Amino acid sequence: MTSTATPPPSPAGAPPAPPAGRAEEPPTWLRRLRGFGYAPPAGASPRPDVRTRLVPPYARPSAQLWAVFGLPPAVWGGWQRVFAWAGPLLVALVAGVLRFVHLGSPKAVIFDETYYAKDAWATIRQGYEASWPKDIDKSILANPDGVPLPADPGYVVHPPVGKWVIGLGEWMFGLTPFGWRFMTAVLGTLSVLMLCRIGRRLLRSTFLGCLAGTLLAVDGLHLVMSRTALLDLVLMFFVLAAFGALLIDRDRSRARLADALPVDAQGRTRPDAGIAETLRLGWRPYRILAGVCLGLAAGTKWNGFIALAFFGVLTVLWDAAARRTAGAGSPYAAMLRRDALPAFVSTVPVALATYVASWSGWIFSPDDGRGGYLRDWAARYDRGSSLSFLPEWLRSLWHYETEVYKFHVGLTSGHTYESNPWSWLVLGRPVSYFYESPEPGADGCPATAAGKCAREVLALGTPLLWWAGCFALLYVLWRWFFRRDWRAGAIACALGAGLLPWFHYQERTIFFFYAVVFVPYLCLAVAMMLGALLGPAGSSERRRALGAIGAGVLVLLIVWNFIYFWPIYTGQTLPMDSWRGRMWLDTWV
Repeated sequence: MTSTATPPPSPAGAPPAPPAGRAEEPPTWLRRLRGFGYAPPAGASPRPDVRTRLVPPYARPSAQLWAVFGLPPAVWGGWQRVFAWAGPLLVALVAGVLRFVHLGSPKAVIFDETYYAKDAWATIRQGYEASWPKDIDKSILANPDGVPLPADPGYVVHPPVGKWVIGLGEWMFGLTPFGWRFMTAVLGTLSVLMLCRIGRRLLRSTFLGCLAGTLLAVDGLHLVMSRTALLDLVLMFFVLAAFGALLIDRDRSRARLADALPVDAQGRTRPDAGIAETLRLGWRPYRILAGVCLGLAAGTKWNGFIALAFFGVLTVLWDAAARRTAGAGSPYAAMLRRDALPAFVSTVPVALATYVASWSGWIFSPDDGRGGYLRDWAARYDRGSSLSFLPEWLRSLWHYETEVYKFHVGLTSGHTYESNPWSWLVLGRPVSYFYESPEPGADGCPATAAGKCAREVLALGTPLLWWAGCFALLYVLWRWFFRRDWRAGAIACALGAGLLPWFHYQERTIFFFYAVVFVPYLCLAVAMMLGALLGPAGSSERRRALGAIGAGVLVLLIVWNFIYFWPIYTGQTLPMDSWRGRMWLDTWV
């Protein structure tokens, strides 16, 4: 029966009420945004079953967005699978262009390239580092083919993996700036692709994963480190690869647990305490892969062992959480019985074995004084010791490592660009890798310039990204502590592995560019914060539209900020006033 009653009159000055039976029309600007994929939120959904909580599905764009492109529902699934790879590959392509364009410029040995470029050349040719003359850089730039490889071994304070990686580019392209920067540019590009896929898996959204990768692609510190032959970008790559491998392992092990649980008559997976506490999760190859990656990270810089400790705790806590979700009454006890020992065996010994294997060039060099530095130590000085049952190469390697440790903990000499880790997140003291002041008419400096120009490569993060990252870090900590969001905990753990240990060595000479190791997780934190700004499922249409506008404006500002600082990331010549205009803080000079 249809009511024909007349609605009560509206109060004076109030807009007329909508006719009975019709929903209130949204504003015109919201109606227009619907044509670009916005749709009113759906009603509240029932609590997901155990399988959905163990392995959440990926977010699906709204049907209205697909309708804009004229795609029927039958092909949505296929296109989603295409976009899951096409989006990350497109972001990686852009990142690659940014990292490879004019990679050989500046044609100079900048900052610590003076160590690693030459060490890499010796490592790739003879398996261990050489002792180079102090004034050899100019000769290398002028005629790299005419520079002989020194015969004497060199004392170095970092393991060889990063130098093997850099040396691979030199093996392909020679001892030139392009050659020694090639592999870091490759790993920098691949790390953007990995972060897109990692962010997609972590946040269950292809869009947010690609957003995280885009933020990494336009971060200035990551860009500069991708275009410089230093070890820290290599370290970042292997740590990120290990993080991604553990995420895959998490999904696969939880899916195996969900498959073992009972299903009720309605097809919903139900918890079962017996299965949750006793099921063995079987062969976990991605956890072993993580161990290999962390061993390679430690074989680049010892920081990789710190990431091994953080990630080892993280992965067993994930196992305990999975067993609790599956119905275990004592999830931590079950984890200790079933998961802790396999997790240890598949990561720690694997990482240690990989680390030792990375020294193979040094190990197989002669032990008569013609091999690697201190390779002959045990044969000369450790005969008849209580450890003589161990191989000589192992005792020599252990002695070498103890000497390196003494160097690292005792490195307190001052440096112009040293910084305290408290200042890293706010970009307190970046590092100048290269600086020249060309005269008017030379090296790109306009002939009409009133004075000298400036040409610099500054290892500086994109300021708006990092400053937004400070708020994003607070957000993920809040999500972790008060909402028990495992995604926020994973981001905080990985970021902490790259940042927190340096607070123990505040008296040591340390630099801001070490922070490149945790830049990917800062980008994940910002992407997660922007996802929250977009609004949760069930938000009003107005809320989602305003959130999208706010998030979009922030991302565009970050991209603009990156473009603005591009000249001082890539060593382009600028008028002195333009260079000074980019020195936003006095500590950047």
